[in-house]
Amino acid sequence: MTRFLMATTLAAVAMTIGAGSANAAAQCAARADIIKALGDKFHETEAGRGLINPNVVLEIFVSDQGSWTVLASDTKGQSCVLSVGEGWDSPTIRAAMPGA
Repeated sequence: MTRFLMATTLAAVAMTIGAGSANAAAQCAARADIIKALGDKFHETEAGRGLINPNVVLEIFVSDQGSWTVLASDTKGQSCVLSVGEGWDSPTIRAAMPGA
């Protein structure tokens, strides 16, 4: 399934659960619903996360086939799709060390 179809599916999930504005409906929904859709339709699981601020977590979901999704999830259980793509490569990630 192409990433365009994924975005369309996520938009449908968001509209089904009654997200607020048309713009938000295309990108945001309850975190549980988005994660379920990512797992059921694209076989994506969480590969990592990082804190943006005390109220928002950045989450990356990937599949063995190389598809990936980046979400921003808040403390109220709402997630927004920030980006999707294909061709994920998962080498060990290391922070750049000063002087290295």
